[in-house]
Amino acid sequence: MDVRQVVAGTRPLSALFPAKQRAFLSQHAPVGLAFDKLSVLGPILVLKLRFDPEEYQRRLVAELWMYPDNSRALELSTECDPQEAFLVAAETRAFPSRRGVDLSGKQETKTLRALEFFAARLAGPTVRSDAAATPGR
Repeated sequence: MDVRQVVAGTRPLSALFPAKQRAFLSQHAPVGLAFDKLSVLGPILVLKLRFDPEEYQRRLVAELWMYPDNSRALELSTECDPQEAFLVAAETRAFPSRRGVDLSGKQETKTLRALEFFAARLAGPTVRSDAAATPGR
């Protein structure tokens, strides 16, 4: 099944999900909510790369999320035992900094940003009052 067909509206949303997932929704969704009446939020292109840099002792995962408005978010992550979390976080943050990567940008959740982006698109253009649209008021 091609997700593009669902996004284009030529296939039902339910066609993307196996029977077990459709049954789960039926059991837990509010009464009367039909699977195919849900809105599609997406798509978002995500490029993912796992790599082992020579100068770092852990496997890293880089995700580049490219939003439809041409903005991007880059995430660099690794795994560790819980007791190592603070040390590994500091080491992982230092790794790109030593290579000149500016880490001072706004920190945000990629998924929340995507949901907000598509929810705003579903809501349509915002209607402004005359007072808000008039300069100097």
